[in-house]
Amino acid sequence: MMTDMFFEVAGITVPLWVPPLVAFIISFFTSMVGVSGAFLLLPFQMSVLGYVTPSVSATNLVFNLVAIPSGVWRYARERRMDWRLAWVIAAGTLPGLLAGWWLRVHWLPDPRAFKLFVGLVLLGLAVRLMLKKHHSDRPPTAPAMPDSRRHHLPVFAIALVVGVIGGTYGIGGGAIMAPVLVALFALSLHQVAGAALFGTFVTSVAGVALYQLMPGPPGVETRPDWMLGMLFGVGGVAGMYAGARMQKHVPQRALELGLALVLALLAGGYVGGYALASLH
Repeated sequence: MMTDMFFEVAGITVPLWVPPLVAFIISFFTSMVGVSGAFLLLPFQMSVLGYVTPSVSATNLVFNLVAIPSGVWRYARERRMDWRLAWVIAAGTLPGLLAGWWLRVHWLPDPRAFKLFVGLVLLGLAVRLMLKKHHSDRPPTAPAMPDSRRHHLPVFAIALVVGVIGGTYGIGGGAIMAPVLVALFALSLHQVAGAALFGTFVTSVAGVALYQLMPGPPGVETRPDWMLGMLFGVGGVAGMYAGARMQKHVPQRALELGLALVLALLAGGYVGGYALASLH
């Protein structure tokens, strides 16, 4: 079809309208909980598009670069951004990105092993969200975390670990940091969403540079597919802006449970697929 396009780095042919549409739908919902949507785009690219080389992680980070600023801008415009927390998250996850890149390129180039890794990460996030005790939402218009300074040191330590996982997974770490902030520190998603998105953006910049510039093993493509990442990003820009705008009207528990359900389904598919493949 004339609307199909071949992406050389990814080695796949995809209709031009598919990446923006998928990214818009995913980003609209995930941006409400401080997640860029890259953690859902990764399994879509691997399972639906057949893009399974290590460079898929780098392409995911390109999506973050293009899409996240619109959501961050919306949160900042409505004064729902905790800038101190955002920079603590970014400073903690940056050092872990290099370790995450090395793990993805040298230890997890096999798509089956990587899918198992992805499944376990997603399952852990789902369980954390489902078991979280419900707290009533604070008004979304209230100042974001006025006492957040006492959380900065433990958040920084956790962010170091998250950086390793996020760098390996190609998500920048936001999909992990947001649930951790909510579950461990009893913070509201209405409070931390903007900061988590901003931290993801900053670490994604470094992540893209690593995958683009650092040499991988011979014969292993690690560079991002910039055109595919940009197409995903175009849809993500609109989706994140709309999601950030709508977030204050959605109850936090509804967001948590919806996200946990999606995570659990994806985790089950990946872990179950790996188990079935191991039997053959």
